[in-house]
Amino acid sequence: MKDRDAPQGWNALLLDQIDWHWNHQLRARLEGLTDDEYFWEPAPECWSLRPRGTGAAPVQGGSGALRIDFAMPEPDPAPLTTIAWRLGHVLVGVLGMRNASHFGREPTDYFSYDYPETAAEALRRLDDEYARWRDGVSSLGEEGLARPCGEAEGHYAELPMAALVLHINRELIHHLAEVCLLRDLYLHTARPSS
Repeated sequence: MKDRDAPQGWNALLLDQIDWHWNHQLRARLEGLTDDEYFWEPAPECWSLRPRGTGAAPVQGGSGALRIDFAMPEPDPAPLTTIAWRLGHVLVGVLGMRNASHFGREPTDYFSYDYPETAAEALRRLDDEYARWRDGVSSLGEEGLARPCGEAEGHYAELPMAALVLHINRELIHHLAEVCLLRDLYLHTARPSS
């Protein structure tokens, strides 16, 4: 946390919230992610990224060699997801689409995205999308945080950008914490013995 006596506006506070988690709890825990971990399925019928043309997912998204599993409406209970699926969701639905709608990234969606085929590529893209999001939020300043999100956010269009920033902060913290937990499970249950 920053010095409590230092003057801070809302923009600095929102950035401090996600930066602290990114720098102290999330990003370092992702270092060294292997392809085995990335695609590991800890339970039957996990949703993941798969080679195009394989599997029986009701809906398949993606434009490259891999597609993402998902279904509408989502099954209840929702399937367990792999690290690859979680990172794909963060890259597209959490950061990519918001960066496109608000901060100049080329448009993307679950159907057109070219999903990363390796853990290293997924982390590189995560760093890029996070940097774009963070820089975009910083550029909003106090006035930009107060303006409405706009039509890109659907029925949340009239909410202030600050509400969107809080939502994306929560999404990043929770999905990347899930990735860290999956890494812990892999380490303790699935890692090949040396």
